[in-house]
Amino acid sequence: MIAVTGKALSPEEIITATKTSDSGCVATYVGLIRDNNRDKMVEYVEYIDRGQDSVKILRSIVEEAKKKFPINDMSLVHRTGKLNVGDINLVIAVAAGHRQEALAACSFAVDEFKARLPTDKQEKYLDGTTNYAF
Repeated sequence: MIAVTGKALSPEEIITATKTSDSGCVATYVGLIRDNNRDKMVEYVEYIDRGQDSVKILRSIVEEAKKKFPINDMSLVHRTGKLNVGDINLVIAVAAGHRQEALAACSFAVDEFKARLPTDKQEKYLDGTTNYAF
């Protein structure tokens, strides 16, 4: 499963879509909106949906991970739109025969997501200020 969506993410649904009968584990990463950034208290974060460009980047990360690691499947799902503190903004699930491969591929995918996906977001702070990252 590779997707960019404005809907709330369900890690359980993504894990179910990722696991295979020959997998011994599913390693996951669940990214959350934290309550602070830049020494300020966060009210919400709004991610801008870049459409198919984002999906292409996610797909390339998954394809690379599948070539680099002996994994059975990988899902990478990113949420866009307005997210409140505690909301899930990213779920990565990796099914593999063994935990070492699954964990390594999951870590790789998180790092590549952070490095490759353009950060188009607005952070709104409780003090009324805003930070734009484009």
